[in-house]
Amino acid sequence: MAKFFGVIGFEETQETKPGVFEPTIAKRNYSGDIIRSSKRNESGEKINDDISISNQFSIVGDKYAYNHIYGMKYITYMGANWKITDVEIQHPRLILSIGGLYNGNEDSAS
Repeated sequence: MAKFFGVIGFEETQETKPGVFEPTIAKRNYSGDIIRSSKRNESGEKINDDISISNQFSIVGDKYAYNHIYGMKYITYMGANWKITDVEIQHPRLILSIGGLYNGNEDSAS
């Protein structure tokens, strides 16, 4: 099993001005194992194929991760941010499945 160390981005809603709430990203470092690694090209009506990987990561979940499972948005792997598509709870571990590239907000929470 290959080892993993990287950033997981959690989306949180924070009050930026009185009465104004906006989504922000909190970045946290985690380590664990890569338990599945596969890649596929998705052909469509585009000139270039989309790359999708179906990797699974096993991390030891801390209190923050368990309290913010609903907000897990992306994981940084091989220099890119990949969308977290599924989170399976196998206490004390969390199994994260990823899909295509994450193209959302990457700003850090203040």
